[in-house]
Amino acid sequence: MFRINDNFTKLPASYLFSEVARRVKVYTEANPGTDIIRMGIGDVTRPLCPAVIAALHAAVDDEANGESFHGYGPEQGYGFLSEKISEFDYKNRGIDIGPDEIFISDGAKSDTGNIGDILSTANCVAVTDPVYPVYVDTNVMGGRAGELGDDGRWSRIEYLPCTAENSFVPALPVNDPDVIYLCYPNNPTGTTLTRSQLKVWVDYCREHGALLLFDAAYEAYIREDDVPHSIYEIEGAKEVAIEFRSYSKTAGFTGIRLGYTVVPKELKGLDESGRLVGLNGLWRRRQTTKFNGASYLTQRGAEALYSPEGRRQVKESIDYYLENARMLRVGLAEAGYEVVGGVNSPYIWLKTPEGMSSWEFFDHMLERYHIVGTPGSGFGPSGEGYFRLTAFNTHENTRLCVDRLTGKS
Repeated sequence: MFRINDNFTKLPASYLFSEVARRVKVYTEANPGTDIIRMGIGDVTRPLCPAVIAALHAAVDDEANGESFHGYGPEQGYGFLSEKISEFDYKNRGIDIGPDEIFISDGAKSDTGNIGDILSTANCVAVTDPVYPVYVDTNVMGGRAGELGDDGRWSRIEYLPCTAENSFVPALPVNDPDVIYLCYPNNPTGTTLTRSQLKVWVDYCREHGALLLFDAAYEAYIREDDVPHSIYEIEGAKEVAIEFRSYSKTAGFTGIRLGYTVVPKELKGLDESGRLVGLNGLWRRRQTTKFNGASYLTQRGAEALYSPEGRRQVKESIDYYLENARMLRVGLAEAGYEVVGGVNSPYIWLKTPEGMSSWEFFDHMLERYHIVGTPGSGFGPSGEGYFRLTAFNTHENTRLCVDRLTGKS
């Protein structure tokens, strides 16, 4: 009889957001007609910007003509997009990242999960806590996590707490991990690290030979000058870091899917014989074998984001969500909650009141205020006692959310 991958059986049966959806479904079926404001899953509400829509229509016309038709494209992405990424996302910031170091994909979630394919199962992993669940779960699937303890921690993963007690700034690891995950601006806490704070992590990885997996999916929300948009703004980062980017929250591509990963040519790891091997070539080999490339249509849409009109329209959309974040931050503080995030990020992270657990507070918000958020415990042990709200709803619903919480509605 064939065998399964036993690592999958170690995972909790339900993914965090599936459980959120299940509870909301049960409540709405029991209370039909309830006006629920959804601020849990980080999906966007604003439509694709006009520049993207025009580019998508033009790309569809290309596919209708034999002379301009595109079938299979390059697995690592079309040059017309990777060149724009190189120019506008990196070289315009003084960072030398070439098109051949950029790998276009169907999203950062896929890439942060799949990157483990080119890494040894013997590697020890460290994550900030709370953390985006995909980082932990995919290491469980890959056999790097060990066993799940009664405290909610996996035995081979080092957890780096980010709580009010340390101002949400993680301390450096103590167990000398091989791979470290950082996400800034952070999901779920909405907090950031300054240039000097990130330099500490790059220096640590250079000294210890660790790989830094840096998720920059929310960099477009950064508004403060001392918060880097890319890990490669830090000297030496190209020797130790892989960066993941997404168009989902930047440009509303949650439905049409697109992102990219940067693997610098300077980045090298050891094979079993102790020989240094470049990760750029390994990731290229993985992608060309297991991925057929993001669609031509979607990549043409993303290319339009780098036009003057596209850049202006995307900024308007992000400003819209940041205004929602400001309303939530101010309103929640007025209602007496302890709140962080929402300045360089679309996420609001609040402390649950009166000792409520994260799931108790989830039920309280749903039943009393008809507001859906995400329990902090779903992001890791240090998320217990916290709750995440997103700024991706409409202005109208965000105002209504604040009014309900402050007793004005």
